[in-house]
Amino acid sequence: MLTRDDRTVPGALDVLDAIRPLGLRHIGFKDMGLEPARMRELNLKIKAQGATSWLEVVGTAPGAALAGARSAVAIGVDRLLGGTDRDADAVLAALAGTEILYFPFPGAPRGHPTVLGGRPEEIAADCALFRAKGCAGVDLLAFRASEAEPLELVRAARGALGDRMLVVAGSIDQPARVRALALAGADAFTIGSAIFKGTFAPRRGALVPQLQAVLAACRELA
Repeated sequence: MLTRDDRTVPGALDVLDAIRPLGLRHIGFKDMGLEPARMRELNLKIKAQGATSWLEVVGTAPGAALAGARSAVAIGVDRLLGGTDRDADAVLAALAGTEILYFPFPGAPRGHPTVLGGRPEEIAADCALFRAKGCAGVDLLAFRASEAEPLELVRAARGALGDRMLVVAGSIDQPARVRALALAGADAFTIGSAIFKGTFAPRRGALVPQLQAVLAACRELA
């Protein structure tokens, strides 16, 4: 994710140029931090690099997810993250007729930076609901949890999603968490702030060395 502290970084277009040699296949950004015209430009540049584009809706207030879905359609992204059970029907309707895949938040996200409320059984119930509605998967803020142990939520979501995709987002800032998520059943994770702050691999510098460390951690799981 071209993001830091839940906002798209101001120099996102320049960052894309810097990381192009890595050949990343999935690159995303938030709906906060850039004007719509710049987001469209960013999305086009991501796709020009041969990557799948992801947009995550940050806001959790009523109407935020629907607005994000309309932006996703206008921008032309490939994947949309965010929104809750109260938003799913409206978001799916807004995405109808497009090829955009939708990954809502299970549980009760609130605030900014977002904190996730919800016990494992509640997360599982939401995941089953989203699966029944036809969502491609979920975007689980496991390490932002306030009521449960993060990996318990990951395992609960995995058990309820079946063959749908489980993306874990937020506070994935060390190789140990990548390994733990894989063992618990996550299919993918997002990472942004740890790359720009240089905390995933301390003493290696920011951006490209950090991404190289993330890719190495993923290869160890193959």
